[in-house]
Amino acid sequence: MLPKPLIKGFNKKRLRNLLALFFIALAAPTVVLIWQAYSQLKWEAFHQHRGIAEELTQRIDSQLNDMIRVADARSFADYSFLVVSGDPNAKFVQRSPLSTYPVAASLPSVLGHFQVDSQGAFSTPLLPAVGTKVADLGISDSEIAERQMLARDIQEVLADNRLVQSPAIAGARRVVGKSVAAPASTLEEEEKDEADTFRDYDQAVFDELSQRQNESDGFSAFALDEPLDRISEDAEMEIPQQQGLAGEIESSPGRSKRRERIALPESVQPAEEELIANLAAPSSLRISTFESEIDPLEFSLLDSGHFVLYRKVWRDGERYIQGFVVDQAAFLQDTIGSQFAGTTLSGMASLNVAYEGVMISGFSGSSADRYASSATGFDGELLYRNRLTAPLNSLELIFRINHLPAGAGAGVLGWVTLVLLLVFLGGFTAMYRVGLSQINLARQQQDFVASVSHELKTPLTSIRMYGEILKEGWADEEKRQRYYEFIHDESERLSRLISNVLQLARISRNEPQFDMQPVAVAELMSNTESKISSQVERAGFELRFIQDESVNDARISIDEDCFTQIIINLVDNAIKFSKDAAEKVVEVRSKRVANGQIVFSVRDFGPGVPRDQMKKIFELFYRSESELTRETIGTGIGLSIVYQLTTAMGGSVDLVNVDPGAEFRVSWQAMP
Repeated sequence: MLPKPLIKGFNKKRLRNLLALFFIALAAPTVVLIWQAYSQLKWEAFHQHRGIAEELTQRIDSQLNDMIRVADARSFADYSFLVVSGDPNAKFVQRSPLSTYPVAASLPSVLGHFQVDSQGAFSTPLLPAVGTKVADLGISDSEIAERQMLARDIQEVLADNRLVQSPAIAGARRVVGKSVAAPASTLEEEEKDEADTFRDYDQAVFDELSQRQNESDGFSAFALDEPLDRISEDAEMEIPQQQGLAGEIESSPGRSKRRERIALPESVQPAEEELIANLAAPSSLRISTFESEIDPLEFSLLDSGHFVLYRKVWRDGERYIQGFVVDQAAFLQDTIGSQFAGTTLSGMASLNVAYEGVMISGFSGSSADRYASSATGFDGELLYRNRLTAPLNSLELIFRINHLPAGAGAGVLGWVTLVLLLVFLGGFTAMYRVGLSQINLARQQQDFVASVSHELKTPLTSIRMYGEILKEGWADEEKRQRYYEFIHDESERLSRLISNVLQLARISRNEPQFDMQPVAVAELMSNTESKISSQVERAGFELRFIQDESVNDARISIDEDCFTQIIINLVDNAIKFSKDAAEKVVEVRSKRVANGQIVFSVRDFGPGVPRDQMKKIFELFYRSESELTRETIGTGIGLSIVYQLTTAMGGSVDLVNVDPGAEFRVSWQAMP
């Protein structure tokens, strides 16, 4: 309960304002704490996904490096259609592993391999040497036509980027969109013509690619035309580490020039038709061993949008360019996009691939649940970025946030927030109701004090006045008898008031004392009638006692004195509120109902009880009239005592409006 000094000067508005300030004082720091907790979860989610992005980048880089190491380990001779393999003394020749069709490569989406010699001649392991009879190789005319078209596609990609001479300039025949199976004789003639056109070409464009790549990497490479004897055999090219947003990927180990010994026919450019002819008699094949020095693969983006990986090979004082062309979109999708789609990052971020700082491809993530608080402020923010290692260090993976999902504890924090909100709202609603009830109770107590003072003063004044008249002998015998009756009635009224106040005090202290005894309903009604009949008659009302035959043998367990007080209070209430009724009758009835209960009812023939007050009239100190304007006597505790005594003794109270008047019903369960 609120302190009385606090309640005394309060009303509903001031109570609401006080509780609102109290609510804000508690809610403000709570909201700050919850906000900080959500922010912490947001940053934890950010760093968690950032770690996933870093791990994905490292995994992609590791897989690409493994693929490139396989391609880097290819022998110089693998870029020819036929190679010498096995024991050199066996003089055994076979097709190069790069001559398979369709193209098989360690990296996905490779269009095909190529070689450019020191005179600028373009060749590919897809096609045998000029003049070779393809029938001896077991290759059909249709397949050789398809191989030729693919070789021209590769050549044309390089030509579009000015790396080799265009086959169109060379006069090569090509049919776009379908494979052309050319006769072997025609193929030999065309290849001879093309071979003549490829001789006058310079490798300087590849040098420009290397120079451009080295400048973007931030370091100076060895001069491509530098003599081999000026480069230490064990020297390694320095590969700078590319610093990312949150760490770095170390350079690929072991990327350095290497030397190899290869077995080739004695001629620098072996006649493959001779090799083929010697397949049947390998003992006649004469081979020599050459030493070559091979640079690591380099990587570049061509103007046509294709990737090219190439290397410089030094052999017998001449330089060769060997490499392969890669379809950019398919390569990025197969190596990066597919792995990105298989991670949780695809649901909350987008991945962009940049070449030398320029975006060349992007993979967008799908929609995900937005973060409940301020995580939407991360939309579009950089999550992680880092370059791949050499030779792909021109490629950079950039992760940007689309929607930052909730962290692992966001659900728990959400439920805690909801519970706190409900507790706050429920608690302050309860506090408001309790405070409001205390304010109303304080006002009712004030009204009660005023009412009791009025109720006590009126009978005491009447008793004193009539007592003084009788004492002075101013009344004759007839008036004297009437004055005695007034004094008796006021004394009874005063006695009932004091009895109600005392009963209220015991109920308020939770100390009601009941003497519950089995009592016959007929006896109970007879005793009650004798106690209220004079009260009703002196008020000028007619008392009707109606007892059904069904209750003659009924017994209930009850405190008879409390029951009498209940009936007296109900009769007193009926007299007070029906004094202006046309029919001044108070009806007291007892009957048994279907569920075995005994119902006692007190009915008046007055105006009845308004609907909006039917539930309130049993509240303590409730009165339908203001203490300053009320016309009926009473303290507002009679019906409250009726309700509390009845329910305390295991009964129930009900009120119904009848036509005319109101009927109060109290009921108890009959004893078996």
